Amino acid sequence: MSERITLNAKPRTEDFGSAGSRRLLRAGYIPAVIYGKQAPAHCAVVAKDFLMKMHTLTGSTLINLNIDGANRVVFVKTFQENLLKGIVNHIDFYEVSADSKVRAKVLIELVGTPNGVRNGGVLDQVLHEVEVECLPKDLPSVIEVDVTALEINEAIRVGQLSVAEGVHIHTPADETVATVKTVKVEAEAPAADSADDTAAADATSAAETK
Repeated sequence: MSERITLNAKPRTEDFGSAGSRRLLRAGYIPAVIYGKQAPAHCAVVAKDFLMKMHTLTGSTLINLNIDGANRVVFVKTFQENLLKGIVNHIDFYEVSADSKVRAKVLIELVGTPNGVRNGGVLDQVLHEVEVECLPKDLPSVIEVDVTALEINEAIRVGQLSVAEGVHIHTPADETVATVKTVKVEAEAPAADSADDTAAADATSAAETK
């Protein structure tokens, strides 16, 4: 089940527009909009809360958005970040309900050391996330894949992933998640100085026979 984090916010019912957004940012808030089945709702998120947690957010992170004591369960849909100033200018949330299925992208985490790696192969993770559909309560925070049994030239595909009952994976079953490859050994090119040495030796031999 996906872990939830909490963000604090306040309603935003006036002072819209770019000037109002700048005033909110200066006051320590981030302008935000909540989308979903209801009409879009505006709010202002405590910037310190979001900036501390934004790097832990994934496509499957559920958020308890506390707006003056009223809790709404949301995802981060998108956010606008100013990398030069180190601030977030705007956030779009998507609200979910407990009895409605959601689609989300869930990270894949490889666990274990493949047998093929122990025998000289290299593990290659081809796919890093899959799209799933389920009720919010069943949404996994990550899908762990045990790769211990993988031998060289073997692969694990999406259809082999193990998920809880009620979770449906929409990513095609034949897509490769991870594989163990052989290590290619490049043939060493003849050293240039060796060729020069050989030519010099031939020249010396020719001179001695004259």
